[in-house]
Amino acid sequence: MKIMNVGIDLAKNVFAVHGVDENGKAVLVRPSVRREQLLELVAKLPPCVIGMEACSGGHHWARAFTALGHTAKLMAPKFVAPYRMAGRRGKNDAADAAAICEAVQRPNMRFVPIKDIDQQGVLCIHRARQGFVEERTATINRIRGLMSEFGMVLPKKADTVRKQAAQALENLPGWAKRAIDDLLTHLQTLDERVTEYDGHIKELAKADARSVRLMKMPGIGAITASALTASIGNGHDFKCGRQLSAWLGLVPGQYGSGGVVRLGYITKAGDPYLRTLLILGARSVLAAAGTKTDRMSRWATSVYERRGYGKALVAIAAKNARIAWAILAKGEDFTKPA
Repeated sequence: MKIMNVGIDLAKNVFAVHGVDENGKAVLVRPSVRREQLLELVAKLPPCVIGMEACSGGHHWARAFTALGHTAKLMAPKFVAPYRMAGRRGKNDAADAAAICEAVQRPNMRFVPIKDIDQQGVLCIHRARQGFVEERTATINRIRGLMSEFGMVLPKKADTVRKQAAQALENLPGWAKRAIDDLLTHLQTLDERVTEYDGHIKELAKADARSVRLMKMPGIGAITASALTASIGNGHDFKCGRQLSAWLGLVPGQYGSGGVVRLGYITKAGDPYLRTLLILGARSVLAAAGTKTDRMSRWATSVYERRGYGKALVAIAAKNARIAWAILAKGEDFTKPA
């Protein structure tokens, strides 16, 4: 029998493979395949659909299987779990592979866009920068916590913490002085790394024509534009801009029954990094809207007056996501409305 669909449960060293024929009968069941054997096994298969969960290494394997002539598809793990026959109690690698094989055949399944190697390289820069930013925030909070042990309560503003902590060093006992001094030195190193990676991202954005078009939008800078293009490419995996907004978690959840539909809280689904960048951009748009008279600024101001600050930010971020999709999908330049 010809194998039509294959599900692979990805792992670090040992993989599980489950393949079925056109009748849905299992004809390839390999619960334990070593990492070095996986490509050899898949290369021997006729061209088929290979499903995997979108986890660590998923994009790498999808590119490798596509190069062998197969159709690789990635799915979010939460969409695969309902197809596990034994439910939560029967979870194991073989059962997961069978569930993936079943899920990839569903006509309404939503798949994760496969990123090319350049997209993943750009996202590595973003992830490293974000790690430095988080470590910097943690270091500042650590300095504030240690200083408070000696009766010196510093404000939350980062620049003020740097300045006042350095000024208070002489008033600290020996070992405390050594610790705070080392933390301030580490903080300076992190500042330099973040600045360095900001430069890398600006260079990447300027070199990409799509990012250059996105940066003409209000609230979209080099970091947001680079992250969007690296994450969604040309946006062709979304039918419309609202799908992108929903994928980013910038739309309210719907609860309906008996013909009555209620809108709930913002879902906050999808990539939190992209959503955070769009929300930060929306802050700058709203801050400048009061002094401008264009249509976008008037709309942002009216939403703020009617719905409040937080909801206005989400609305602006969702609108920017839709406009960004149109620019990427249609290849058009941004035209500021009058």
